[in-house]
Amino acid sequence: MVFFCKKFVIGAAVLATLGTFVFGRDVVSYVKTAGNSVRDAVKAEVPVDFEVERARKMVEDLVPDIRRCMHVIAEQQVDVESLQNEIHDSELAMKQQKEAMFTLRSDLESSDTEFVYASRTYSKDEIRNDLAQRFDRFKVATDTLKRNQQILRAREKALDANREKLENMLSAKMDMEVQIEQLEARLKSVQAAETVSNLEIDNSQLTRAKGLIKDLNKQLDVKEKLLDAEGKFTGLIPVDTKVEEKRDVVKQMDEYFKLKSGDKVAVQ
Repeated sequence: MVFFCKKFVIGAAVLATLGTFVFGRDVVSYVKTAGNSVRDAVKAEVPVDFEVERARKMVEDLVPDIRRCMHVIAEQQVDVESLQNEIHDSELAMKQQKEAMFTLRSDLESSDTEFVYASRTYSKDEIRNDLAQRFDRFKVATDTLKRNQQILRAREKALDANREKLENMLSAKMDMEVQIEQLEARLKSVQAAETVSNLEIDNSQLTRAKGLIKDLNKQLDVKEKLLDAEGKFTGLIPVDTKVEEKRDVVKQMDEYFKLKSGDKVAVQ
């Protein structure tokens, strides 16, 4: 294995040295250009329908990313709603605590020395200590509320951004699906046109068939002309035809012998 690696390294070094010697400083440019030419040649040989199907597969591969984005959005919505409820409860509790503090403060500023709360008596010092604790907790709750409100705004901003991203992904996916459908329709049209253009017809056979049809038409034309010519001399009155009349021998003899009709001829 080590020997093979050494041979590979040596071969690569020899090729690099030879390339530098032949092409000089432009060897890198030549290598890149050759690589681009090979890539373009290979790409040109890939069928278009394969590339269309590859584009469809790439669009379909967006579905897992879209689902992950939808899952993240759903989790963020739950977190935002939960934090909104927490802030609402904190604000309500702080309002009640503020009212209680001002009640204690009002009692503390009075001239009374003892105070009764829920059937129990408290001294002014107890009221002062309780008010101090309440005030300290109120300040901590106020800081916590401010931080939660900041966190809520950040989460809502992130949620809006992810929603916009999801909408863009869905819109882009739909647009690409429409474009792929259009590509497939164009591809089918081109393939149909290529099929028609590549259709080979035996022109010689077609020419012979046309010639035969022409000859048959000519023969039928001749026969029709002959029949038409013969029809002109048949079925008409034979004006030019002379009928041989029968010889009237008796009349010829009467004329010759100068006889009248009814005379008796005496033979001498």
